[in-house]
Amino acid sequence: MTKALLVSRLCQLMDEDVSIRQEHMAMAENICQTGDMTCERLCNTAWTRRGFLEAVRMILSEKNTLFESLIGKLHDTPRLSAMLKTLLFTGRTFSYSADESVIDMAAMFGFIQNRNGTVAIANRIFEMRLYNYYLSQDEIQESDIVKASLREKSQFIVDGRLNMRRILEKFVVHFTDIYGGRNEKFLEDEGRQYFLLYLKPIINGTGNYYIEARTRDLRRTDVIVDYGGEQYVIEMKIWHGEEYNKRGEQQLLSYLEDYHIQRGYMLSFCFNRNKKIGVHDIFIEGKAITEAIV
Repeated sequence: MTKALLVSRLCQLMDEDVSIRQEHMAMAENICQTGDMTCERLCNTAWTRRGFLEAVRMILSEKNTLFESLIGKLHDTPRLSAMLKTLLFTGRTFSYSADESVIDMAAMFGFIQNRNGTVAIANRIFEMRLYNYYLSQDEIQESDIVKASLREKSQFIVDGRLNMRRILEKFVVHFTDIYGGRNEKFLEDEGRQYFLLYLKPIINGTGNYYIEARTRDLRRTDVIVDYGGEQYVIEMKIWHGEEYNKRGEQQLLSYLEDYHIQRGYMLSFCFNRNKKIGVHDIFIEGKAITEAIV
């Protein structure tokens, strides 16, 4: 039932809101002038991939009873909130047990599901909403890394496009300045969360991001960013040696092939004291990879 409600709301947003936005009206006008579509089909300009992503952005920013119920349960059940936050940001898995009251309650309300015997967020919309919720909590918003991102925001968007390389360059500088003295445990548990915290104010209100579930684990996480009709794939990983790094590059190449993208990005959190901090480009099999190391 929960999934049906989300699908219904997305369709409603595309039909009633996205279709009348100025950019879609301009698209419709252009189509009408070229004679490519009849007037009866102009409303369908919203029913495109870009229109769908706009509807997703809208639903993630609105208040409705479904999301209020989800967030309310997190407030009422700190154990559930702690479990979901750990699952999302660290990749740690939790065994699914219907006898565990917190898990049973979350499943009953449709917030989580049993995926091969482990707890999983029920759907990607809930997952993105939860990421936004945790990253937007007051105590996190006051962090220095968010303030640094907001100060630099104007240089990250050029002619409506993200300059992802510049984002990584500045993140490396700011993260090193603010957290460079922290221990290995901090990097492993918190590092990837702080990159999402840095990224969110930059794309907020215009773009979306989501975490690729197949790669979210204790060692690596792939982030897919949709912004201005373009997609950016960023692999965040904990450094576990050169051989593991090579495998990560090959996995990223596979994603670039799937998404028909020529350039991908890697962000490595390295514990090696002799590491070379910075950003560099490598070229493999006709694809470009920009790798940042902190």
